[in-house]
Amino acid sequence: MDYIYLSLYKLFGFILWILPRNITIKLMCGLAWFAYSISAKHRQIINANLDLAFNKTLNDKEKMKIGISAFTNLIDTTFGIIERDGMSKEEVIKNVTFEGEEIVEGYQNKCKKIIFITGHQGNWELLSQSIAIKFDLTLVGVGRKIDSDVMDKILKNNRERFNVEMIYKQGAMKGCIKALSQNKAVGILVDQALSRSQSIDVTLFNHKATHTPIASILSRKFGIDLVPAFISTKDYKNYHVKIYPPIQSIKTENQEDDLAKLTQAQADIMEEVIRKYPNEWFWMHKRWKGFEDES
Repeated sequence: MDYIYLSLYKLFGFILWILPRNITIKLMCGLAWFAYSISAKHRQIINANLDLAFNKTLNDKEKMKIGISAFTNLIDTTFGIIERDGMSKEEVIKNVTFEGEEIVEGYQNKCKKIIFITGHQGNWELLSQSIAIKFDLTLVGVGRKIDSDVMDKILKNNRERFNVEMIYKQGAMKGCIKALSQNKAVGILVDQALSRSQSIDVTLFNHKATHTPIASILSRKFGIDLVPAFISTKDYKNYHVKIYPPIQSIKTENQEDDLAKLTQAQADIMEEVIRKYPNEWFWMHKRWKGFEDES
């Protein structure tokens, strides 16, 4: 099975190499429409999420547009991984602009550690590589090992060429602490649902949701601010990275309250970005899982 994945990877690599970008974008949109059309399960999840987030104010046409865009964004993220195989660092960020870079540079100039927080918004794979290249740092992300060992190795090598390292979710806390001790930056995707026992409850779009506590725990324990960073695009040709004002670390005698405040602040910025760019979020994920009956 690994070699089937590898063959498909090389095939798509060749196709994307010979196709002009305009044609690639049309291909992405066509595949996204097809995926949305045939996947009743994901359509149901997308529509349920949109109804919950926007209080049933979107009509069917608006929900379909956002749903197809969510698939287009996922395909762009996937194709981008393949396209950047063999690129130079300069080529990777050639069409990426930055806003708020002085925030990161300020931490670097003071030799302060950085924890970036982001979500499955925009081309998140390009985001991590762009940040690592732009600020000449090693960024350690937390992710899940993919099922194919061959593809996992290829993806690992592709990321590491651009100073992005990955640690797996099992043992993520120790991996993050080690990375920070080595003066590497840490990047955490904070928009996935978790089991109630592993998470902190937050309010997201006026509804309860679970939220990973790892960034909050690290921030409080080591006095490190959390720096939100997100990427967006209007045309799938040019991309814009925005660094948001940092979430200041909190440490009082009330650990539970500190973690709750830090975690809610992350949910708030995530919601702000999703509201601004609803077409670019991963709506096919059951973000409010576990709270459906309470919504």
